[in-house]
Amino acid sequence: MQKKRWMPIAIVIVIGVILGGLILTLDKPSSVVQLDEGEVSGYPKGPRGGKLFAETDFALELTIFEQGVPPQFRVYLYEKGKALPPSAASVDITLSRLGKPAQLFKFTSEADYLLGDQVVEEPHSFDLVITAERNGRVFRWSLSQVEARLEMTDAMLRTIGVDILTAGPATIRSTLKMPGEIVVNPNSIVQVVPRLPGIVAAVNFDAGQSVKKGDVLAVIESQMLADLHSQYLAAQRRLALAKTVYEREKQLWEEKISAKQDYLAAELAFNETRIASDLAAEKLRALGIRPEAGLHAKDLTRYEVRAPISGLIVTKTIALGAVLKDDIPIFTVADMSTVWTAVTVYPKDLSIVKTGQKAHVKAIAYDVEGDGVVTYITPLIGGQTRTATARVILENEDGRWHPGMFVSIELTADEAEVPVAVSAQAIQTFRDWTIVFGRYGNYFEARPLELGRSDGQMVEVLQGLAEGEQYASGNSFAIKADLEKAGASHDH
Repeated sequence: MQKKRWMPIAIVIVIGVILGGLILTLDKPSSVVQLDEGEVSGYPKGPRGGKLFAETDFALELTIFEQGVPPQFRVYLYEKGKALPPSAASVDITLSRLGKPAQLFKFTSEADYLLGDQVVEEPHSFDLVITAERNGRVFRWSLSQVEARLEMTDAMLRTIGVDILTAGPATIRSTLKMPGEIVVNPNSIVQVVPRLPGIVAAVNFDAGQSVKKGDVLAVIESQMLADLHSQYLAAQRRLALAKTVYEREKQLWEEKISAKQDYLAAELAFNETRIASDLAAEKLRALGIRPEAGLHAKDLTRYEVRAPISGLIVTKTIALGAVLKDDIPIFTVADMSTVWTAVTVYPKDLSIVKTGQKAHVKAIAYDVEGDGVVTYITPLIGGQTRTATARVILENEDGRWHPGMFVSIELTADEAEVPVAVSAQAIQTFRDWTIVFGRYGNYFEARPLELGRSDGQMVEVLQGLAEGEQYASGNSFAIKADLEKAGASHDH
């Protein structure tokens, strides 16, 4: 009786199991596989080690092959667990990345697999949709894979000191660095000579001091100056007397009291004394002395040596009480409003250094820098140094450049406008890639780059980042450190 009672229940259970199996095997929806950080746990692998997508009896295995070739999609087909020829189905893949337009991959038969028609660029972080058609039936699967990606908010970026820049056009300057030294511009040097022999009565400045034009450098007591003053004063008195005689004789002649011959003789004497007076005055003016100025007795022998220009006293060869000749330099004054940079040019660089090139000069031991251009290159190489010398003129109105300073000169060898460039400090190495971290919303993702020219400040981007894309600069190493700490994988 018990067996008869349990028999209907058993039949119902068996029928339910059969119906459930039919429901699961007929027209089930396409599967969606979701991966985080490239993980493959809980994910079926195919015989080739790729990702296996299956529906009813049909299955598709997707791999990324990159041994000896750029990364490429390869698709293997199966039915009821057995391999199918690649022509048994048509497949295409739509792939989307952060900040990039969607890519459509078409596949063609190749040996025992279907081969994608484009390179799968690194990093392999993307969303894709697989569409396959076999015997009139369409199968679809989707996949999301994350690699070399990190989420960071603006607040976090400010905390770690990351700057956000935008890739775009830039001027890349190829540079050449050379040593040099600041020297006095020889065209601005003036030798000061006393012009008169005498004894030094006063010295007002020393070497290394700055002077203004007209400053009294020294005072000399000269007997020759006294003689010149005496000649001038005597000529003035003779001129005054000759003028009186001339005016009287002219009046007498006009009144027909004296002969014309006396008037002409007085006129001649007046002109001669005027010439002699002018000559005596010019001798004093040539020494910088104004003869028309009033003189005291003590001024007859004192001669002031004045600075001919404003500048720096480079040398001084005068001492108090010394006896001077009139042709020996006693001071050397240099106008320091401009200075020269003597640049050491090695023979291998002579073909690169040209007149007119822009140059950036920076002091080695001081925080001083400035810009100039190459104005001259010596045609000969020094016998001992085996180097040539180039000249760069620097403005020095503020006196920041001092002769004897050792400097580093950076010459602009070439300038080129490039369509896309990034800051050099944004460049990082990640795995075996050279990258920047592109920013897309709150996400940062590694962007492997193919780089071109660089000037140390900006780097040309040939491939990997488009104009207008944002990227991390400043302390971007912190993003790399966090990414490595998170253990982002590289799984296909």
